Amino acid sequence: HIIHNNGPENITDEQIEDAVRVLNDDFNKQNADWDNVNPAFANLVADVGIEFRLARTDPDGNCTRGITRTLSPLTYQGDQDMKDLIQWPRNMYLNVWVAASADGAAGYTFRPGSVSQSWSASWDGIVLLHNYTGSIGTSAPSRSRTLTHEVGHWINLAHTWGSTNEPALTSNCNSDDQVSDTPNTIGWTSCNINGSTCGSLDNVENYMEYSYCSKMFTEGQRTRMLAALTSGVAQRSSLWQPSNLSATGVLAADQLCAAEFSSNFTVVCAGDSVRFQDESYFGVTGWTWDLPGASPNNSMDEDPVVVYSTPGVYPVTLTVTDGSNSVSTTRNDHIVVLPSTGQVAPFVEGFETVTTLPNSDWLVIDASGNAAFEATSLASFTGSRSLRLDNYLGATGDRDELISAPIDLSNSTAVTLSFRWSFAQRSADDDDVLQVYISQDCGNTWALRKNMRASTTLTTAGITSGYFVPNDPSDWGYLGVTSINFVYQVPDFRFKFVFE
Repeated sequence: HIIHNNGPENITDEQIEDAVRVLNDDFNKQNADWDNVNPAFANLVADVGIEFRLARTDPDGNCTRGITRTLSPLTYQGDQDMKDLIQWPRNMYLNVWVAASADGAAGYTFRPGSVSQSWSASWDGIVLLHNYTGSIGTSAPSRSRTLTHEVGHWINLAHTWGSTNEPALTSNCNSDDQVSDTPNTIGWTSCNINGSTCGSLDNVENYMEYSYCSKMFTEGQRTRMLAALTSGVAQRSSLWQPSNLSATGVLAADQLCAAEFSSNFTVVCAGDSVRFQDESYFGVTGWTWDLPGASPNNSMDEDPVVVYSTPGVYPVTLTVTDGSNSVSTTRNDHIVVLPSTGQVAPFVEGFETVTTLPNSDWLVIDASGNAAFEATSLASFTGSRSLRLDNYLGATGDRDELISAPIDLSNSTAVTLSFRWSFAQRSADDDDVLQVYISQDCGNTWALRKNMRASTTLTTAGITSGYFVPNDPSDWGYLGVTSINFVYQVPDFRFKFVFE
């Protein structure tokens, strides 16, 4: 499960597949460096004999490539709230969440005994930093064994020095990992393969060390992991049963499954280009794109680049084939083309005539699928209408955007973007944020101009535990953004509000 906020943590499928390759190499003694271990431990290097595969059938019975992507700023937390965004049943799948943060570590998980009860099932699985996932992309070979280490924990291995996360303590000599052929050690954060800390040579190159030169599991660790997998504790034994291997699709040969695609933009100005990228699977050999409103309006390229010249809202259809079968997908209203030159400033919007959003003047993005910006007559500073975002039941990590259409500032000099807003906290601990961005290129790039936090400048109406509706002019704040210099005095200036 890739949890991302459109940052580098949104790693490629290829990087995920590489991580699975490294994991399988390590667990099956196929890693190229295993025979370089300290000779004292060469006869203990284990072929654990466990194979990991990406699922090919999801919990609903749909075909999948075993990789999900969820847009959320919770990627920066890497905690249980993030894990709660998406998880598949742990009796059928090993859940691995890839994120921008792993709660302060390179990765973390729970051993089976810690999550054995049904109420703790949602804790189960592995959280991994994107730049410690696999050996390519945002990661590197030197950071590629973190998943191996965490899977070791997930199958009931402790660190070689014991069950703490604190290596290099002399007291660790009195601890044990319950594996007889891993010598007691204080634990390492460097690669001294001749280190001897508890009266015998340390197995510094063990995957369950912090040495970053790990190359091996021992035979004793193999025995312990296989015992965990044959145990019903935390439902580990359910995963490898023939019925589950069939249900998750990992035994069948890959077949043409789904037509999927992405594009570098979904909202552009007239005259801009859009690059489509095929993400279909499996065994695709041919592509047919139907692109109304674009030039060209059809293509048989794998990843076509087209130009949209006329304002409007356009669908996209992709049909793929493996030579024998074909599948299609259509996304209605996928591309929004705005005028390349906007309304000439001054621009004033009181929302008095706005009844529905989005419309030709305002784009709404609701990544979470929960409450979104909407027109309302419940409150206003002047007149009778305004826009509101119902945040009372908003979930942690929700992100909502309100984006303007282009505005022509080409003949403007001193420019101020001013607005009024009203906001109340539910509790003193709430720290929601409203950000104001501006763009000089129709929204291709954005620059932050204001960052208003509930704990500082966003709150205008104090703390209200119940449902909040402003009912007095004093409940409203006013802000004028003046940092809009000549660079932004263009025909296709845009601004947006982002609430998280």
